[in-house]
Amino acid sequence: MNDTLRRALADARLADTDVSTALSVDPKTVQRWIAGRVPQRRHRWVLADLVDRHELDLWPELAYGGRTVHCPEIRSSYPHRGAVPREVWHRFFAGAEREIGILVYSGLFLAEDVDVLRVLGQRARAGVRVRVLLGDPRSAPVSSRGAEEGIDDAMPAKARNALVHYRALPANGVEIRLHATVLYNSIYRADDELLVNTHIHGVPAAQAPVLHLDVKGELTATYTESFERVWSLATPLGG
Repeated sequence: MNDTLRRALADARLADTDVSTALSVDPKTVQRWIAGRVPQRRHRWVLADLVDRHELDLWPELAYGGRTVHCPEIRSSYPHRGAVPREVWHRFFAGAEREIGILVYSGLFLAEDVDVLRVLGQRARAGVRVRVLLGDPRSAPVSSRGAEEGIDDAMPAKARNALVHYRALPANGVEIRLHATVLYNSIYRADDELLVNTHIHGVPAAQAPVLHLDVKGELTATYTESFERVWSLATPLGG
């Protein structure tokens, strides 16, 4: 069963017959797609447009040459961070009802996104706890990561720039701490849903894979516990 496709169709208020008409296929064909069969490329592209999703969001196994990853916690997987559609980030944070967490060295790509910052501010004002963990620009791990990526002092500079943007968020509801931890993943949390950007030696985070986890289980628990450990060791701003 392709639950992601089923939910996307429901969110778009599209019935099997609506899709079959739009794609000129039999309704039974649409039902087979929902049951788990991967459509042909020309149908995938049209269907993805209909539900306003990225193709890899609906069929993440395509990133692995057609091999399905059998893990119920993994909603989607992306070959690199740039493959995650911008709207996925926005929906991800906008859907949080209890908590948002960001654990990064800089997360500058988000900090510079005005719409993402607006969403974070809106959720904070709505009572959602927003926690941001940035790498301490003065720390050895941040400098080492810069050296690994071949950008040297640019990494501490990125962390400082990101801090300027994140500090513009409303103080009420938004907590920011600086950490000096060696990160093996950047972790983005919206309640029990996670986006995990792996870190690979010598490879910028933007070019490393991302997992989208949306079912509470062992994977999400492991990453959530890691976030909390870093949070407990981090220094509050001004501390």
